[in-house]
Amino acid sequence: MKTRLTELLGIESPIICGGMMRVGTAELAAAASNAGALGVMTALTQPTPELLAAEIEKCQSLTSKPFAVNLTVGVVSTEINYDDYVDVIVNSGVKIVETAGRSPEPFMEVFNAHDVKVIHKCVAVRHALKAERLGVAAVSIDGFECAGHPGEEDVPGLVLFPAAAQRLSIPVVASGGLADGRGLVAALALGAEGINMGTRFMVTQEAPIHEGIKQKIVEMDETQTRLIFRSFRNTARVYDNDIAKKVAEVEAQGGDFSQVHEYVSGKNQDKAWSTGDIDAGMVTVGMCGGLINDIPTCEELVNNIMRDAEQIIRDRLGGMCSA
Repeated sequence: MKTRLTELLGIESPIICGGMMRVGTAELAAAASNAGALGVMTALTQPTPELLAAEIEKCQSLTSKPFAVNLTVGVVSTEINYDDYVDVIVNSGVKIVETAGRSPEPFMEVFNAHDVKVIHKCVAVRHALKAERLGVAAVSIDGFECAGHPGEEDVPGLVLFPAAAQRLSIPVVASGGLADGRGLVAALALGAEGINMGTRFMVTQEAPIHEGIKQKIVEMDETQTRLIFRSFRNTARVYDNDIAKKVAEVEAQGGDFSQVHEYVSGKNQDKAWSTGDIDAGMVTVGMCGGLINDIPTCEELVNNIMRDAEQIIRDRLGGMCSA
């Protein structure tokens, strides 16, 4: 399947395994890329630039296919020298970067000088238009259904994806609520050039999280996520566990972030990911968890999505058109 995205990135399938904190390792990125999608490592999963350099080298040893590095700016509380991470990325030879959080503007000069294609992840059309003016190669736009931070405007993908596609000239990647071939076909029909999936790639054999968490996502339905941090203007979609309920109670009582920080700390998140205790910490997951019913390899996942998408386009949709 050829789209502007596959041509731009040199990949076989118009699918991106989006960058995910604590999950976007070399092993997962390489597995996604080897399957024909674009795997994405997450820079800040590595606590130092030196460790990122080693992780990139590991990924390069595991795949000869294109892969990207995610650089998310301004969403962690610790002080980070992003320029050091940027230097590692460009000096490693990586040619695709996914940026998220704040604007990629401070880094565009360096990325352009090293012929790095930037895919900026955003949650609103106006942000996508600004990113296009800055010279990014593509935008990945998150609908309201997504895991993590959907923004504050609550626009679902069915409206957001075509709204972005009709106003941008660069490729648009649909993100949020997508987990299978049906979602890929829908995104293409809405004007996107491909899809970005996080939650679906979390539930693969190569994802470095406990099998207990993966199984909970397999068992969940589309109603088992909750929006938290809304009163802090930093809305996040997470699994509706004990931690999410405690945060919601604090917010309902008018509390501030300091009162929930311990609940949602990185330490507790690591505990959930590593032990499989779904109630141990904040677990980021999208509404599409309700569409996930198995734990395949990345290769099986990508092959299944592409097979189902092609069958829908050829047999179901094609058969609806009269001669």
